[in-house]
Amino acid sequence: MLKIRKLTPLMVVLMIGLVNKGFGQSYYIENDRTFYGGLSAGAAFTQVDGDNFAGYHKIGFTGGGIVYAQVANKLAASIEILFTQKGSKANKPQISNNRTYMIQKYGIELNYAEVPIMLNYFDKRKSHFGGGISYSQLINYKETVTTNPTFPSTIDLTQYEFKKYDLNFVLSGNLHLGAGFFLNARFQYSLLPVRTNIYREFGRAEQYNNMWVLRVMYLFK
Repeated sequence: MLKIRKLTPLMVVLMIGLVNKGFGQSYYIENDRTFYGGLSAGAAFTQVDGDNFAGYHKIGFTGGGIVYAQVANKLAASIEILFTQKGSKANKPQISNNRTYMIQKYGIELNYAEVPIMLNYFDKRKSHFGGGISYSQLINYKETVTTNPTFPSTIDLTQYEFKKYDLNFVLSGNLHLGAGFFLNARFQYSLLPVRTNIYREFGRAEQYNNMWVLRVMYLFK
């Protein structure tokens, strides 16, 4: 876990260095060149399917670096290195599965180092959309709950661990705003469960990350 924390910022710095070194001239996707890249930042609206709390009420940060490589006319592959906050948050009190507790507050915080790999199609305005997969490595997580009657301290929620990785399919669209800026909307969903064991009162056994992203992307000159 500590290694991931140390390596992720280094990888982002190296990516930015490569982008600046290789992409020296003015560029807003009007030039013909093989490689180009930039930075992105925005908000992730997330939920964990299987925790009995529907809705994208957990809002986290997502951001990092991206590099595109043109593979054909109007087609480019992309790879990103991101820090992404996922999880869930209860928006109202709810009775537990076996009607033992009134769950007053509930939340899951999941922090990932994420690497999406995608194939993108560009239109004549340089807006583009694409799809692919994203591998995420879990950095850390936290699960909190407040109940009535009080949840017993003898039950250790940390034994219900999340997997160390998350594999998602990704659909993404980028609207070219001009001057190197893009508005990005993205949907991601886990292909495999991120947890297969949960305390019986708070959800079903298999859980999946479910996320919408809205962010701004800037491609370097």
